Parts: sequence; structure tokens; C-alpha cells
Amino acid sequence: MSIFGRSTFSSAGYAAFRPSYPPVLFNRVLTYHNANRSSLSSTLLDLGCGHGLISRALAPAFASVIALDPSAGMVEQARKLTSDPKVSARQGKAEDLSFLPDGSVDCAVAGQAAHWFDFSQAWPELARVVKHGGTLAFWGYKDHIIVGRPETTPIYQRFVYGSAEPRPGVESLARFWELPGRDILRESYRSIVPPEEDWEGVTRIAWDPDRGKGYDGVSGAPEEALWQRKTLKLGELEGYVRTFSAFHGWQGAYPEKKSRAEGGDGDVVDLMFDEVVAAAPEWKALGDNWREVEVDVVWGTVLLMATRR
Repeated sequence: MSIFGRSTFSSAGYAAFRPSYPPVLFNRVLTYHNANRSSLSSTLLDLGCGHGLISRALAPAFASVIALDPSAGMVEQARKLTSDPKVSARQGKAEDLSFLPDGSVDCAVAGQAAHWFDFSQAWPELARVVKHGGTLAFWGYKDHIIVGRPETTPIYQRFVYGSAEPRPGVESLARFWELPGRDILRESYRSIVPPEEDWEGVTRIAWDPDRGKGYDGVSGAPEEALWQRKTLKLGELEGYVRTFSAFHGWQGAYPEKKSRAEGGDGDVVDLMFDEVVAAAPEWKALGDNWREVEVDVVWGTVLLMATRR
């Protein structure tokens, strides 16, 4: 089971700090879908729905929405945060859609979730439940950078993916990423290939920010791929990093290393942000107020869409 599905994972923290999706992304998905059929009288299936963000955003375009997640905690959050009666949230997974009749779904989506699926089971299920002419859309984001602050990028890479200790006596998050899921996402879903006998019109839009030294990260990026970009406070970015499944795994391995907010000497995220703040003298000069600094953050993105034959 993914860490997100464990009872110890903070679904509330995930809901609070994960970035939302912009209207331009949803419009692109609906434009693709509506080129094949009208959505107003149709059913949307939101796979790996998390706290229901996508279900709530797309509900106005569909007659009914089924929000599905393997985590009981996530389903509980989805129900708490969703008031639209068209949306029903239930526990379940993409590999077992036996509760749905054949051809009962017009559009299946998965945001930041498809890299966890076992497609040997999920593809047959999706082919069964999605109507002919219906669509699917999978998307994800990964590995943010702070735009215009290239000096902070190597710090993130060292603490999140480095094989060496980023600080003496401190292990990075590297070995705690759940594989192959993380690699599938970082490789822009290239290994997720809709079977040709069931799907056509496959569209894949992927982009990663340039991490070269001195580069701002976004110049020359295709507009259609630059959809996950936010202005955040550094404290919000810190909270986002703490939602990483790898960080949750790190906490389990080092329960004695408490965060400063918990009265400890600092965990791996505290130490990472010590270095991030120190890399910008004007941030460091703010002392404990560094969390109020606003930064421009952008993520690499991937969007995969296909139509049921």
C-alpha cells in the first residue's frame, strides 16, 4: 500500500498544503473530452481522488461524479470538503472497478495518482467501464523550483534525491521514495502507454523546468505545459515538502528526530530550509520571519489524454 493510504498519513495536512490545479488545466481536459462527446449528462470517474479537489472542480461539467481513493482518510477528507450532491466519494482503487457496470463512465481522470496504478489490472478495467468515445486524462507534477533562485535548486536535489548525507548524520529522502511510482512520474508518464486496441487519439504534453546554473527555470517553456505555477510563502512551500510520501517514510525511520515545531532539534525538512534561506541573504536577514517571504514556484508537468475506441 502507498504511504498515502496508511492510517498514519496526515490527509488533513495533504489537503492544506498540496497546490490546487488551475482552470486552464481543467479547461484543456474538458476541451479534449467535449470534442468527443458532451459532458453535461455524463459521468466522471476521479481515480485517486485524494481530498476531492478535482471532483469538486469538474463537477459542474458532469451530471455525476464518482470520487475513488484507496485511502479511508482521503475519502473522509473528500466527504468533509465536498458539499455538491453530484459527487459521491468511496474507498476503492483503479485496479478494481467491479462496482461499475460496463460502459458506465464517460470520462476517467487521475491527478497526481496514475503513477501508483498497476496497469496490468487498471487498463482492462478502464477499457471495460469507459464508454466508446469516452476519454481519460492523467496528469501529474513533480520537482518544483523557485523561479529566479537557481542557487536553491541544488539544495533541494541534495536533500530530496541525494545518495550522500546532505548534512553529517542526516539521511536524505532518497531511499524513502516509493518505486517505481516516483520514477514513473519523474519520467513524465512515458511508461504509461494506453493499449492501442482500446484507445486512440493519445496526447501527451510534458515539460520540466531547466535546472541549469543561473537559468530562471521557465524561459521558453511551452504555455500549454506551464500550468502548475504558484506564488507561495516559503512557509507554505515548507508545508508542501512535508506532504511528500518520502518525508513520511523518513519520519518513520527517524522518530527521534523531531521538527523544531514539535520541540525537537530539527528534522530533514528543517535542515533543508535552513540552507535554502541561507542561500538568499535577504531571506536570512529576516530571522524567524523568513516563512512570510513570497516566492514564484513552478513544477514540471505531464498531461496524458486518450479516447476510448
